[in-house]
Order: sequence, then C-alpha cells, then structure tokens
Amino acid sequence: MLIVYESNSKNEVIVKIVGKLSLEFEQLDHAGQLKVRSILEEVLYKYDVTAQCTAITTNNDTEEKLQIYLVCKKLDGLATKTLKSYERNLITFSSMLRKPLASIDSMDLRMFLSQRCAKLKPNSTNQQIYTLKSFFGFLSDEGYIPSDPSKKLKLTKEPVELRQPLTPEEMEIFRESAISDREKALVEFIYSSGCRLGDAVTINVSNINWLERTAVVVGKGSKQRVIYFSIKAKILMQKYLVSRKGEGDALFLTSKFPFNRLGDRSIEREIKNIAKRSGLKVNIFVHKLRHTRASDLSNSGVELSIISKILGHEQISTTMIYAKVSKENIIHEFNKAS
Repeated sequence: MLIVYESNSKNEVIVKIVGKLSLEFEQLDHAGQLKVRSILEEVLYKYDVTAQCTAITTNNDTEEKLQIYLVCKKLDGLATKTLKSYERNLITFSSMLRKPLASIDSMDLRMFLSQRCAKLKPNSTNQQIYTLKSFFGFLSDEGYIPSDPSKKLKLTKEPVELRQPLTPEEMEIFRESAISDREKALVEFIYSSGCRLGDAVTINVSNINWLERTAVVVGKGSKQRVIYFSIKAKILMQKYLVSRKGEGDALFLTSKFPFNRLGDRSIEREIKNIAKRSGLKVNIFVHKLRHTRASDLSNSGVELSIISKILGHEQISTTMIYAKVSKENIIHEFNKAS
C-alpha cells in the first residue's frame, strides 16, 4: 500500500528542532521550554515551510512520529518517568508491527497486544493500551492519520488488591531502626507527609514553610502541590540540616562531596538498609510508608476527601485503594450509629 505524506508544517519543523536540541532543552524548566517554542513560532511566522519533496513510501514511519509525539508531550508537562515508559512501549510496538501508521487499524493493534501481553499481568497490559491510546489519539488529533484505531481498544479488568500497611508495632520498630540524622529525618518526613518517592527527591529547603509545616514540591505529572509534615518530622529535619555537610538547596543530600541531591535509587536504598536493620520480615519501601500513612489517617477518622488532598490524588477513588479501614473502627462506627 502506497501512502503519500503531506509536506511538513511549521509546527512539525519547530518540534523537530526542539527534538534536536534535546540536551540543551532538558536543562530548561517548563516555562523556558515554552519560551523557546514561542520564539521559533515568531521567527517562522511569515515563512511558508514545505518539505523538499513529496515522499512516497511504504516504510514504517513510527520512529519519526514517535519523536514528535514525545517532544509535544514533554511540552505539555508529562512526567519524565511516564515519557520513558511510553517511549519503551512504542519502540517495542514499532519493532513488532512494521507498517505505515496511516494504514494501521484496530485489528492490527489487537493482534499486537495479544502477542505482546500474553504473559503480562492485567495492570501491565493496561499500560500498553494506555500508551497506544495516547500515541494514536495524538496522531489523529494532529492530522497524521485519518482516524484513531485505538478508540475501540478496551482496558483489561484489573483485580482489586488490598494494600497491606505496616502495623503500628512494625512502623515503630522501623522508626527506631533509623540511626543517622538523615535516616531519621527521611523516615519521619516520608511517613508523616505520605509523599511519593519523587516528592522526597525534589523537595527544596527554600520551598519549606516551617511555621505551617508545609512544602511545595513538583509532584506527579510535573505538577506543583503542597505536602504536609508532622512536628516530629520538623524537629528531625531541622536537626539533620544542622548536622549535614553541603549547602545545596535540596533537603536530602548525599553524604560525600560534591553533596548532590539524593536521588530516587539512593533513597530507596536508604529505606531498604533501615528495613534490613529492623529485622522485620516485611518488604518496606517508600510507597509502603505512603500506604501506611493513608491507612493510619483513615483509621483515625480523617475524611477520605482530606486524605485525598494530603496524598495529592485527583480522584477519591484512588485514595480508597490506599486507605484501609480497620475492623475495630467498623465496629466502633456501627455501634455509635446504633
């Protein structure tokens, strides 16, 4: 099948230029990235931009459109981790289905998914479907393909998993197993705030309001949000700031020169070391502490709508997965109502 491609538009040229400047572009914040694009649009405003020739090809054009898609999604503020996941999934898709994008239909996508997801769990299968829906929805909206073949794809039903938080005793044993000032501050900050791993990485001292015990962080999807922490966390964080080496704005720094921001793997390793030292036969990680905090708040009678704000959820239905109500609370509320 021969597909005739139209000449590149100015927008496509701008996106490609931005893609070529990937290293320099990474160093800019979101506002800076939008400024670069605005300048390019201004410069090219009075020019007609056309391709050197009209291409007639049967080759797979996924790689080219993938780069345009990724740059546009980055400009939209999509999280780097999500972008990397989409890129991996789409590179696999491109290698397995060698067809021009405009000729791909819903049956092609179903056949790909049946092979790709044969041994994957439902949630991993749905990640593949989300990726295809995002990519082909973008191509359709931008006019690269005549219609969106992913519209007919249905998500796989995922089994509801009960989140198992740490018991109060396990949480206290874990707390007591932290030795250094950094470990103690890290554990109490993560638990009391119910923050995500990315929040603990990106938090800056300059963005902390010590009086209100709040901090502004760049959360999931590159969105700013406010997190809250306890008095105990405040005391331990301030003690750590006095004793630590290095003067960076990041709250948690490496212990050796040049004292860089503590990364996600380093924080995970720190939590694993404390867990190992505790002797608990439980797999403890940052999200486990987040689950525990949500459950403890729920069992203390805090409304789900408030817990949802604390955790930074956009939908309360997401919060319900984390918040587990204890049997004792159910009995208490039942008897109170009776």
